[in-house]
Amino acid sequence: MKISDASRASGVSARSLRYYEDEGLIVPGRFGNGFRDYCQSTIDRVLVIRSLLESGLPVRLIREVLPGLTDGSDAGTDVVCAEFLHEVQGHRDRLAARIAVLSDQRAALDAYLREARRAGI
Repeated sequence: MKISDASRASGVSARSLRYYEDEGLIVPGRFGNGFRDYCQSTIDRVLVIRSLLESGLPVRLIREVLPGLTDGSDAGTDVVCAEFLHEVQGHRDRLAARIAVLSDQRAALDAYLREARRAGI
């Protein structure tokens, strides 16, 4: 599919798709005229990339973990260096801490709304 179709299918802008390609995260095929050709597996990969970016994982780490997340194998996991695993674990821990804070804030807002409803506001 063309880049405009891939953009609609993935919910990612054409500019972002080009950026992912520039960063080596995706490798779309090419039509005879040189235009990009996106297959469903590339769209699926884009959805994973988008999710990882939304979680705050930097592109540098995504590039390293993506093959193991999208090809269904354990490729490369036995050769991953301890420093990289430490970095990913640190990111995961920071994400968990943010989730805990947001959960607490949501609970406080829920309590406030319950009280406001009881008071007839």
